[in-house]
Amino acid sequence: MLDELTLGEGEGFDVEGHLLAVVRSVSSLQRDERGAHAVTLARSYATTVDNLWGAVTNGTRIPRWFMPITGELRLGARYQLEGNASGLITTCDRLSHFEITWEFGGDVSWVEVGLSDDAVGHARLTLTHISHVSDHWDTYGPGAVGVGWEMGLVGLALYVKRPNEPKLDEAEFAVSPDGKAFITGSGEAWGNAAVAGGTAPHEAHAAARRTTAFYTGESIDPA
Repeated sequence: MLDELTLGEGEGFDVEGHLLAVVRSVSSLQRDERGAHAVTLARSYATTVDNLWGAVTNGTRIPRWFMPITGELRLGARYQLEGNASGLITTCDRLSHFEITWEFGGDVSWVEVGLSDDAVGHARLTLTHISHVSDHWDTYGPGAVGVGWEMGLVGLALYVKRPNEPKLDEAEFAVSPDGKAFITGSGEAWGNAAVAGGTAPHEAHAAARRTTAFYTGESIDPA
């Protein structure tokens, strides 16, 4: 779920600023009469709700900050992200809210996205990814999806700021010093969010280290 990121010419990547821009939470719930976890991220953008809605729902604009997408992006239709998830658009309230299924690797989870006015001149995006309890969650915790979506929110922020600039290669960013610092910080933050959501600290932080290792390709002792 790593996206490709954009930097302005001559600018560095503000690791701390992007990490602090996201509000994270983890909760437990029931979905289809089974135990599930909800991973929620929220971030404010210096734009209008109308522009932000177009950025996250228009098939021409989505690849400029996330990844190539095909399908009819309308209620009841299916989408396909290139090399990643596919799914069904199950709810769509224009300029406000949409929900999709997230079908990947034989599993089905659910993504809900809400937009609202924030401070003057800003719009807020809140994304929740719901998945059933699984061994994968026990191993990687909320960061398994949280870090990936957080990278997506960064890509969206940079696109909103400079919509005509090209994207950086995701693989190069992940192994760069700034990329590793961002992924590590995000993984640690999701470990803290898991603890706040009721996971034992040792389990939460061990899972966070495994997630960081997955995204950076480095070997990290999970103990």
